[in-house]
Amino acid sequence: MHILGIETSCDDTSAAVVIDGVQILSNVVSSQNEFHAAFAGVVPEIASRKHIENILPVIDKALHDAGTVLDDIDAIAVTEAPGLIGSLLIGMNTAKALAMRLQKPLIPVNHLVAHMYALNLSNQINYPYIGLLVSGGHTMLCLMRDPVTMTMLGTTIDDACGEAFDKIAKHFNLGYPGGPVIDRLSAEGRDDAIRYPIVMLDESDNPFNFSYSGLKTAVVYQTEKYLADPSQKPSIPDICASFQKAALTVLLKKACRACRDYDIAGIGIAGGVSANRCLRRMLESEKEITPYLPPINLCTDNAAMIAGVAYHMQHKVLSGSALYKLVPRTRSTITDGIVS
Repeated sequence: MHILGIETSCDDTSAAVVIDGVQILSNVVSSQNEFHAAFAGVVPEIASRKHIENILPVIDKALHDAGTVLDDIDAIAVTEAPGLIGSLLIGMNTAKALAMRLQKPLIPVNHLVAHMYALNLSNQINYPYIGLLVSGGHTMLCLMRDPVTMTMLGTTIDDACGEAFDKIAKHFNLGYPGGPVIDRLSAEGRDDAIRYPIVMLDESDNPFNFSYSGLKTAVVYQTEKYLADPSQKPSIPDICASFQKAALTVLLKKACRACRDYDIAGIGIAGGVSANRCLRRMLESEKEITPYLPPINLCTDNAAMIAGVAYHMQHKVLSGSALYKLVPRTRSTITDGIVS
């Protein structure tokens, strides 16, 4: 079954053609980083306008690269939520028009479920496993029961992990996006140069929740204290490495705790931060854990993951909205892309 996937949840415009949920014929991604770099963050209005400009050329290239034409497509899959509403509308309206034109099924996909499904495109997955989805917009721990069923165990109560990376990079004028910059600079620094807090929230109602606003603030103010002391002059690489270690340690500690609590051996990471080299090394070094890692090109937003998971949803009847709602201190389940 040939599925054309469309992804426009944030600032990347992407289209892909995938056969039977696993064989990627094409996966085209048009980045907008150069247009948002001056603001050190995504500007929703700019993102929406760029999606309008890019979406049809991106779809045309995806079909061309796959060696297919629209009439070869059996279904259209598109990101429904979560994401920037203006960006989502561009993708959804385009997908609706194509589905109507072709008289083919339209499959709305939950963006978060799709990110975790990206692991299936390069791994033989043994379900269930503990999923760690980490990006600029989301930081959450989940239990993946099958390719389309996700039970939320915990999420961030303030900043996302990737958001903290971007804001730290902005504070020190390191460039945008901040995650890859900090990852690169960290390789040149010492991760024990500065002791930043590791925020576990063990005493909270939900020990699987995350918090990154305190760590972000500590990096800003504690680093200023170090820089003001003539006897201590940590370099920018030292600051990046120390921050990165504190931020990533929390992720792995909570994921490993979830494995123990639920008697599960596998941990899969997804989302933009899953491309972080330090996080990947930390996961692979965990004893008695089976790591599932996505290829680097499938860590960030892409349409291959949308088309892939849609294959498993093709016979499902979706009722209502697939909107993902963050409900603090509550475990919820996404089944077939629907939150319950």
